[in-house]
Order: sequence, then structure tokens, then C-alpha cells
Amino acid sequence: MANKSRDVTEAELSVLQVLWCQGPLTIRGITEILEPKRVDAYYSTVKKLLERLEAKGSVQREPAGIAFAYTATIDRDDLVGRRLQEVAETLCEGSLTPLLTQLAQHHDLSRKQQKVLMDLIDDLAKQNKKP
Repeated sequence: MANKSRDVTEAELSVLQVLWCQGPLTIRGITEILEPKRVDAYYSTVKKLLERLEAKGSVQREPAGIAFAYTATIDRDDLVGRRLQEVAETLCEGSLTPLLTQLAQHHDLSRKQQKVLMDLIDDLAKQNKKP
């Protein structure tokens, strides 16, 4: 099962999402995006979230003038994969098939999404044929 102590909380995830979309930012920069009307009040919360993420190895900081700029070190796809695997292990005895089936059956996939999914299945089938 996934290491829950290294997983991110929903609050930490909101910080990561800002970093994934915006790139390296200072604490103030992140706070201005998350809570633009309460920057001063929310600053210490964002700082604490970044400290936790840094301890987990999910962000790193680099000096940027008198402040630090933070960058996500965990890839969004890696986090998605880890969380999906945890759900699969918890609910589906480790199989991803029921998760994929549910997603495909209960969400209207656009033609583009269907093509991406079919291409992925084709690629996986080709990889499995290689010795």
C-alpha cells in the first residue's frame, strides 16, 4: 500500500497545484493565488504547508533575493498514479481494471479522450508482445 505518511493532504495539494501551474513561487506568491483577499492572514499557513511538503520531499526551495522560491519536485502524474494505486489496493484487491471501468462507464468521454485511451491500450498491448 502507498506510504500514507508521504502522501499529501488536500491543503498541501492546493499548494502543489499552484506550483504545477505557475512554476517556482515564493510563499507570498502562492498565498496571493490561494487567498488573494487574506494574504497576511494566510501567509503562515502556506509557510507551514510548504515546510511539510519539503519534509516529504514534494517541494524544494531555492534562494530568490531575500525570500525563497518553491518548486514542486513531485510530478502530478506520479501523485495521481500513487493515489489510484492506493484506491485500487484498498477497494479492488490491487486491480486497476474496476477503476478504469467505472471511469469509462460513468463519465462521458469525448472522442479525443476515447482516442487517447485507445492509443494507450494499443501501446500497452505492443509493449506486452515484446520479449
